[in-house]
Amino acid sequence: MPADLAVIGLGPYGLPLAQAAVAAGISTLGYRTGPEAGSLSPAELRRMLSGGFRTAAGPAELGRVRTAVICAPTPPGPDGGPDLSQVEAAARTLSTHLRPHTTVILESPVPPGTTEEFLRPLLETGSGLRAGRDFHLAYSPTRVDPGNRDFTPATTPKVIGGLTPACTESAAAFYSRLTDKVVRARGPREAETVQLLETNYRHVNIALVNEMAVLCHDLGVDLWDVIRCAETKPFGFQAFRPGPGVGGHAIPRDLSSAGRSLRMVELARQVNDQMPRYVVQRAAALLNEHGKSARGARVLLLGVTYKPDLADQQGTPAQEVAVRLMELGAAVSYHDPHVPSWSVLDRPVPRADSLYEAAADADLTILLQQHRTYDLQGLSVKAQLLLDTRGATPTGAAHRL
Repeated sequence: MPADLAVIGLGPYGLPLAQAAVAAGISTLGYRTGPEAGSLSPAELRRMLSGGFRTAAGPAELGRVRTAVICAPTPPGPDGGPDLSQVEAAARTLSTHLRPHTTVILESPVPPGTTEEFLRPLLETGSGLRAGRDFHLAYSPTRVDPGNRDFTPATTPKVIGGLTPACTESAAAFYSRLTDKVVRARGPREAETVQLLETNYRHVNIALVNEMAVLCHDLGVDLWDVIRCAETKPFGFQAFRPGPGVGGHAIPRDLSSAGRSLRMVELARQVNDQMPRYVVQRAAALLNEHGKSARGARVLLLGVTYKPDLADQQGTPAQEVAVRLMELGAAVSYHDPHVPSWSVLDRPVPRADSLYEAAADADLTILLQQHRTYDLQGLSVKAQLLLDTRGATPTGAAHRL
């Protein structure tokens, strides 16, 4: 039976969209573009399957849908910019089966101009159809916050920018079935630049508070108390918190389609990229203060995912922290309730079975990710030394970043 919607790319952007569509009663077809980093719990998968979700048996099924949304991942390429190879592969596959009156929407994070200058020619050449005349083409920024139960696709406004006003309205009609609010941009470039601004906003503000963390440590100031007080200001301030680095799938974008560098974004990238090194420096200094050397020290890393309560390790700073500790000669182990096995530099890292025993045995325990299951009060009592990079432990219970 033909589906109303094809979600092309079942990774971090496509899976949430497919879940939302199924929940809204839309018959949904999934099509994989590669080894995508998306995961569902067994309960979530059962709900989707019972709601009519299915994966495509072959690309020919893409030609039988009314709406096709490309959600292919765009990981960092060799030059630091987004790798569009999976978007290209998805477009070429779709184009050979594209039929008139289909609405095609791109949701992958891409540089401004990609929809018109990169995606449109691929679709038109492969299909023999013309965008804006024979089929609708639009862009919508992905607004996915994995694990956030307060803001789901159903409660998050969607921005739409179509190639023509008719394209915008066709895409808006689809998204209005998923969310209560649809915001119309002037066109695809404006919608793509919304994604650029939103991603960079996060990275720049995290970089600012990461620099504040280093400064406050040098000054002997409790940054976490500073943030607590500052966030009481009802205007002109939004609280961000420091950490051991910035992970996730949305990489900072420092170049526009015109090739103009965003200097503040590049500086933010440099600041955030330094945080794993800073964590290791603090770790070595703590060991030294307690009469121990990093060489030969037993170091336990808690939480190796990029976000709490999820298994996703995309861009996690835990990798670099572990590598740098190993380079200093430390014996590294880890614990993470969501990661049953973990490798660094293609070498398996020992996993702690008993958390409290491992913390008591380690010379230093470093909290990298604040999973809900961690009893931080109990850990602070058991651990010989505890470095908290998330400000999650009670005041005075650990050494904070």
